[in-house]
Amino acid sequence: MPPAHIIKINAITVPEGSGDDLARRFAARAGAVDDQPGFLGFELLQPTDGRNQWLVVTRWEDEASFEAWTSGPRSAHGHAGADKPAAHGGPVSTGSELWSYVVAGGSDGPK
Repeated sequence: MPPAHIIKINAITVPEGSGDDLARRFAARAGAVDDQPGFLGFELLQPTDGRNQWLVVTRWEDEASFEAWTSGPRSAHGHAGADKPAAHGGPVSTGSELWSYVVAGGSDGPK
């Protein structure tokens, strides 16, 4: 059996009316992590049920690959400005949590 990939989910709490700004910021950085060793892909999930938590779901080959990204300069660049107001490039969120998972099962869908 191949080694299980890891999933990192950043659950970002976004005030009402700020979701579009969050989506724009992610779109502006599309591809910024694509060539990071061990990175397998990501999705930005927008809530459709009245919640105010957006999910950034990333897939990695292993924990070491994720750690290398978070400790590297490109990750720091992507999170720069955290001390500024949202209107001046600071965060649009009011909080976040990082959740960690391994893929324990699933399906590739119909063939």
